[in-house]
Amino acid sequence: MRVCLRIPPCGRRTTRCVVALGIDRLIACPMNSRRFLITGGSQGIGAALVKQARAAGHQVVFTGRNDTHIQTTARETGAYGIRADVSADADNQRMVDECGAKMGGVDVLINNAAFGYTAEIGTIDMARMRGLFATNVFGAVDLTNRIVPQMQARGDGDIVNIASTSGMKGAKGATVYAGSKWAMRGITQCWQADLRPYGIRVVCICPSEVQTNWMGKTGRNNPNKLYADDIAATIMAGLDMPRRVLWTELAVFANNPWKED
Repeated sequence: MRVCLRIPPCGRRTTRCVVALGIDRLIACPMNSRRFLITGGSQGIGAALVKQARAAGHQVVFTGRNDTHIQTTARETGAYGIRADVSADADNQRMVDECGAKMGGVDVLINNAAFGYTAEIGTIDMARMRGLFATNVFGAVDLTNRIVPQMQARGDGDIVNIASTSGMKGAKGATVYAGSKWAMRGITQCWQADLRPYGIRVVCICPSEVQTNWMGKTGRNNPNKLYADDIAATIMAGLDMPRRVLWTELAVFANNPWKED
């Protein structure tokens, strides 16, 4: 059984503290350390974000649905992993409670948990579509709804919604997945209008095709296309922008995916 020690609050107002991030792991928390909650953080883009945020000295709680992947990412990074499903309201409240207990709150929420499903109209399984929207859209809204009040009270925070370039242009068989990403782009714009007066930044990241497990299953992996680390690095760079800078939406493409090896 994995045991994690409580992480004392170490927000940007703190000068320096020592935090516990798992068995036999103690690190110094730099003055600009922030508290991250990353959903879908045990694989792919989420795991890359966990690793890069921890490497930068931030506190991280992440979620996933596969115990083995959660334990691997937690062991490799020292982050605190939770088995949780964003489509379940009770799990979302548990994430909020765990973040309060381990870190004292959340400064950066990254809504990354999602999965894909392709089907042309006339063949769509509506139960699968509802399940996908429950994770890709409704889960992100529910979790954010629970996190936002603490950010509003502080007058600070960052919310990053991971969408896709699939949500920028329709494609054959993409009704369900692309529809969920179109939804997240629109939701992001609404949250920007809601939260900008509180000093809370909300951004939508739209990656093009990324070399992930799901892409591998579709047979479309290409070594010249984007990697999870590329997207994570882009997001971390954006979060480091001065607070007076509001970045709203960013589409990320591979520079030359047609390059011949």
